[in-house]
Amino acid sequence: MPRGRFEVLSSRPSPDEAENVERVIVSSPRSVSRTPPSVVAAGSIVTSQLEVQTTGMGFFEVTAEIDAFLREAGAREGALTAFIRHTSASLTIQENADPSVLDDLTTALDRLAPQKAGWVHDLEGPDDMPAHIKTMLTSVSLTVPVIAGKLALGTWQAVYLVEHRKAPHRREIVLQFCGRVA
Repeated sequence: MPRGRFEVLSSRPSPDEAENVERVIVSSPRSVSRTPPSVVAAGSIVTSQLEVQTTGMGFFEVTAEIDAFLREAGAREGALTAFIRHTSASLTIQENADPSVLDDLTTALDRLAPQKAGWVHDLEGPDDMPAHIKTMLTSVSLTVPVIAGKLALGTWQAVYLVEHRKAPHRREIVLQFCGRVA
């Protein structure tokens, strides 16, 4: 086997086989399972804009507001896309059970993009460039499946707007459901 080939094997390769393969992907069909496919005609697109007034840097849960949008839209099966229209705030899905998770995430982002790092862009204040970097490291959009009219979030998951600036801001999130409505 020529070097540089990728192989999908159902068992571990022998030492001779592994020596000739750059990367081996071991596949075990017994380790995965899935439900049968669900076919939905995506006949409707429903859009709304959510405005969130932040109080400064931090995590602001917006799951209940998204749930309300899905109820108003009559959403049944499909996908919800949330898109924040800013470059210094972001969206994320994170744990909602223990608030210390959000504290630790804030600490981690501050370590990755500290305020006093000699940034050139500082016209809007010393927290602006770190806010842009934090947004780049997180996300400005999320897509979540909607099943039986509900976000298919895990037990401890919630959707958050993450404000990366110290001052309060009015943030806009575009919500769009694509799928089957009641």
